[in-house]
Amino acid sequence: MKIPSLSLIAAALVLTTVSAVAQPAEQPQTLRLRGTVQTLDGNTLTVLSTANKAVKVHLQDNTNVMGVASRPLSSIKDGDFIGVTAGPAQNGHLQAMEVHVFPENMRGAGEGHYPWDFPHSTMTNATVTGVLAASDGRTFKLNYKDGQQEIDVSPDTPVVALVPGDRSLLKPGAAVVVLGTLNDDNTIQAFAVTAEKNGVKPPM
Repeated sequence: MKIPSLSLIAAALVLTTVSAVAQPAEQPQTLRLRGTVQTLDGNTLTVLSTANKAVKVHLQDNTNVMGVASRPLSSIKDGDFIGVTAGPAQNGHLQAMEVHVFPENMRGAGEGHYPWDFPHSTMTNATVTGVLAASDGRTFKLNYKDGQQEIDVSPDTPVVALVPGDRSLLKPGAAVVVLGTLNDDNTIQAFAVTAEKNGVKPPM
């Protein structure tokens, strides 16, 4: 999920509906859409965005569909590869907004520390190299290829693991996060969908 910085997208899409982020010049622009499933008709997924806009998403044969499962904060250990959305805290630290644990076959995905699309937020995808326990949660030491961060995580922070999924998760009302590219007709060509599973919604 490597998305280094925010940028504008086509006027036909509302910024609060679909987030666009700048990629290196040789890569196509990646969009992120959050919302709930309205319908799935063949390879066409209709998502009602958080801005209450219906957006058409085209699924490909190789579009990766994953679910999420709740995990206790205490289950995260040294060596895990995780992603953390965080914002600044009053103590000068980064404070986690959510934590997602990658499966081993996704180790290294989007590795690094960069701006995210929530206000004043960052994403850090990195390996846990230290876990400091505290009465009010945990502090994770995270190492990535060109740096490191320490991020505080409170006990009420959503923690999920990315788990295998399929199109059966894409049922009406299910919360989804879609990653894809913008088509000429302002629809989205999806390469990955993270979907609600067993009532657990994707928090990222």
